Amino acid sequence: MKSFNKNKFLTVFAFSALCFTAVGCNEESVQTLPERNWELTWSDEFNGNSGVSPDAAKWSYDIGTGNGGWGNSELQYYTNRPENISMDGKGNLVITAKKESYNGSAFTSARIKTKGMFDQQYGRFEARLKTPYGPGLWPAFWMLGANIDTVPWPQCGEIDIMELRGQEPHIINGTLHGPGYSAGAAITKAYGLQNGRFDTDFHIFAVEWDADKIDFFVDDYLYQRLKSEDVEKKGQWVYNSPFFMILNVAVGGNYVGFPVDGTPFPQKMTIDYVRVYKPK
Repeated sequence: MKSFNKNKFLTVFAFSALCFTAVGCNEESVQTLPERNWELTWSDEFNGNSGVSPDAAKWSYDIGTGNGGWGNSELQYYTNRPENISMDGKGNLVITAKKESYNGSAFTSARIKTKGMFDQQYGRFEARLKTPYGPGLWPAFWMLGANIDTVPWPQCGEIDIMELRGQEPHIINGTLHGPGYSAGAAITKAYGLQNGRFDTDFHIFAVEWDADKIDFFVDDYLYQRLKSEDVEKKGQWVYNSPFFMILNVAVGGNYVGFPVDGTPFPQKMTIDYVRVYKPK
């Protein structure tokens, strides 16, 4: 059995796989979970020299403004420029959102994905990273069904391992979007730091996924379990096929609203590593 000391964290919102109260969950001193045995299948440790772009054998870019601000009324123009995305020479990849006029947009940032290069069905997907902050900032580590070109969203499924509203830098959300529960009707749960912020230190965000459930973790603390039987009360369970990963920092959009005059730029998401495992 595996134990994790949880003296810093506080789960928020009413539902948890571990707690079924009407008003929320009390903080636990120790959480005990069954031992899991994993085998590494893919990783990027971002150990390149300062200014070097992400490994082109592992990541590709989304470029531009997308369809209607990537479908979310976002304001940024995504680029592949080193000033928006590159290694820092200290073992990290840095995605930088900037306030600047570029190709008709008022902001720039970056969005990378493993689509066409790596995807996996089931396992553990994790990233150790530090978020940006400020109203209008929307960093995310997430996944889409690899069949998205033939099975449009939300039928392909979406797993948001971590997304954060920059105006609430102490709270992240783990979310599923699928047929019957997408956009504003998504299945989601928030997790908050009791005495800290996600932009001031690194944290590990992960999901552990199998045929019947998806578990959401922050620093190895399980704060949400979504079972297929629960999801099917709202719509279809579409998580039995491979998914690919995405890292990005959006500016603006329906989820976070507009930046304000006091939103500081540039803002950075600093990623120490991304790792994927399968059960041994």
